[in-house]
Amino acid sequence: MNHSRRIARPTALILGTNEIASAVAVSMRRAGYACVLSHDRFPPVIRRGMAYHDTLFGERIALAGVEGRRAESSAEIFAALDDPEAVAVTPLTVSDLIALRLPDALIDARMQKYSVTPDWRHIARVTVGLGPNFAVGINCDIAIETRPDHVGRILQRGETEPGDHSPRELGGVGAERFVYADFDAPWHTALDIGARVFRGMVIGRLGGTPVTAPRDGVLRGVVRDGLSAFVGAKLLEIDPRGRAAAWKGIDERGQRIARAVVEAVRLKQAEREARFVTAPLGIQ
Repeated sequence: MNHSRRIARPTALILGTNEIASAVAVSMRRAGYACVLSHDRFPPVIRRGMAYHDTLFGERIALAGVEGRRAESSAEIFAALDDPEAVAVTPLTVSDLIALRLPDALIDARMQKYSVTPDWRHIARVTVGLGPNFAVGINCDIAIETRPDHVGRILQRGETEPGDHSPRELGGVGAERFVYADFDAPWHTALDIGARVFRGMVIGRLGGTPVTAPRDGVLRGVVRDGLSAFVGAKLLEIDPRGRAAAWKGIDERGQRIARAVVEAVRLKQAEREARFVTAPLGIQ
């Protein structure tokens, strides 16, 4: 790998390829950061029409005019980072990526409710945690809420987002619009995002077990065919809003979280720069 390669703009390493990670990547890119998204297979991505996830499978994905570029080598990553209208999307892990360059910002957008959250501090100059289990000064520098009633709120030291919140309502429907995996198994479906579905219709099979739609609507999210699902993970989501259904682009929740990330990173960097400038004078 070419460890000496330099990128002219600051870099952001974003963990996750879901719709939140993708919204953050677009906003950080617009804020002047070169961005790379690192895929994590848990939880599986369902809102693929709003995410760069399918770039990993050779599909061409663009969100708000920013293209996702699949990258598996250092050369491919640096080529994507050099393009002002692109972000890199890679299956490489954090350890692989930090060997290339210490990122200026690391944002954990995997939204892993039930996993142990690692301490990302000192891996990047500024670290941000989105969703449950993040605490400022414990495992990140900045924590941002993703709960429906508080989405985009920057948490203070000592605060954490609860991990047991219910999904926000969409067309008056909450958790009932999702179907969750009852066991670990391969997932197969012939349907794609945006398909019109009806209550009781078979959407796919988890192992050999048929999985049906819980209600009428539009398939807003579904695990990609051929991937493995884990017990408790979301398999699919139905948008019950009829003609108002939406399954592409960046939604309002993603935009609010992404704006909060950009604002918080800028404030943290300004704070650190101010400390660096005043330290020689003995001013704290």
